[in-house]
Amino acid sequence: MIYSSELIKGTLKTIVLKLLADNKKMYGYEITQRVKELTFDKIQITEGALYPSLHSLEADGLVTTETEFIGKRVRKYYSLSATGKTKTKEKVSELADFMETMKFLLDIKTNTA
Repeated sequence: MIYSSELIKGTLKTIVLKLLADNKKMYGYEITQRVKELTFDKIQITEGALYPSLHSLEADGLVTTETEFIGKRVRKYYSLSATGKTKTKEKVSELADFMETMKFLLDIKTNTA
């Protein structure tokens, strides 16, 4: 099952921040592939969703960019700023709390067997 873009939309920035925290620096395609890999293809991020989020994170001062030339290609790497490192912890904590609230709200029982 692939999750709907509606579900992913509200968590995309947090996903990107956490990946960057774990991997130091990544380029866009690498981010999309890593998410697919980690979620066993359940979350597939399109470029149309990813790049506006990356640009927004950059505008907010949470990520910085670095351009590298690889042969004739230009690759733009994204990494966390100092503010981004702090904000990542906050966003991950907020999302975890939100998921717990949703479990309660929707009366979802987790298996503890």
